[in-house]
Amino acid sequence: MRTHSLSFMMWNMIAPHVTLVFAIAILSPRILAADQAKPSPVALQLESLGTMPGSDRWDWWQARTAYIPGRKPMWLTTMSETGKGVSHDFHDIYQSISHDHGQTWSAAKQIPSLQRQQKKNGYQVAAGDLWPTWHAATESILATGKTFNFRDGEKEEYLRERVSYAVMKRGQSWEPLQFLVLPDRDHAGNPIIAANAGCTQRYDLPNGDILLPIRYQRTPKVRNYTSTIARCSFDGQKLRYQQHGSELNIPTGRGLYEPSLTEFAGKYYLTLRADDSAFVTSSNDGLHFGTIKEWDFDDGTPLGSYNTQQHWVTIGGALFLVYTRRGADNDHIMRHRAPLFIGQVNPETRQVMRDTERVLIQENGATLGNSGVCRISETESWVTCGEGLLRLGKRKGQNNKVIVVKITTK
Repeated sequence: MRTHSLSFMMWNMIAPHVTLVFAIAILSPRILAADQAKPSPVALQLESLGTMPGSDRWDWWQARTAYIPGRKPMWLTTMSETGKGVSHDFHDIYQSISHDHGQTWSAAKQIPSLQRQQKKNGYQVAAGDLWPTWHAATESILATGKTFNFRDGEKEEYLRERVSYAVMKRGQSWEPLQFLVLPDRDHAGNPIIAANAGCTQRYDLPNGDILLPIRYQRTPKVRNYTSTIARCSFDGQKLRYQQHGSELNIPTGRGLYEPSLTEFAGKYYLTLRADDSAFVTSSNDGLHFGTIKEWDFDDGTPLGSYNTQQHWVTIGGALFLVYTRRGADNDHIMRHRAPLFIGQVNPETRQVMRDTERVLIQENGATLGNSGVCRISETESWVTCGEGLLRLGKRKGQNNKVIVVKITTK
């Protein structure tokens, strides 16, 4: 197990505790793991729901589903209209709706307020990497994400990225894209540059406040990301920054990015993407996190997930991780981003219980790394994923599709 250093707000107050955890992890990782009670495996039932097909010209990427409860519940999936020729050719945002529990979906319809726009400064700006989620306190869907910025409509400039969001009230249309205002500098005094919340899984507190995972650069010269949790208020119209917590970073590659957060049994768990691996940490308050560790199985072998997202499912009184990884007869898939797995997590050791791992979506010549989780209840969640990069494999020339899988406890 390798551990990495990180920055904390109010370091002098909590450093002794962090040092203690760090020392234990270095001196006796297997003893520490063995001393923790292993949770009982929770059996899951997986069911494939209706799919949403792409077209001859466009793929649907970054597809994620929100659940709108009520007497007549509705499921709404947003997705990015994406060119087939090159990566990150993102255009307008579309949506598809189901009124029959995901068995059928409406034809994808463009969201007028979330179209790619030409700006006077010569840039085209597209909303992207959106994650829509029902915000119970305001009875609205809040989709958080980022912007993609293309100079002269072609060259992407990531330093212009911002934390973007859009709101849809029940039964109404989507409002225009808005942007979260963040401080100019972090706790260590570094500039907050190119912050975004692309593909991050947030957690809504009972009072309606939002714990939003974001990432940012500390210098424009090096694309190395620091991740943190921003606590925000939300009144159904405006998302407002209140504070942020630990600033998590590794100096190698692009740092730590695309963080995703959940709460389980009174603690908060954060998973983080890195170029060569994936990391996990936990917190008592959702803001201040302990030492990060690389994801591994409960037998001590590396999980093998790298350079893509991982997300959380809490269901049946247990904690699960959704991920892709090496070592699954998938060397032909770019970055081993298929199949898509789900495995139960031991929350004490923060390890995936190897015997619980299951294939959530089979590999079919496409990448499946950019998934999203929609929690319906304590006993039901959905995972939505748009197939990607078909041009790199045996399905070149075919249309992609958005796949939805229902997860229930047996």
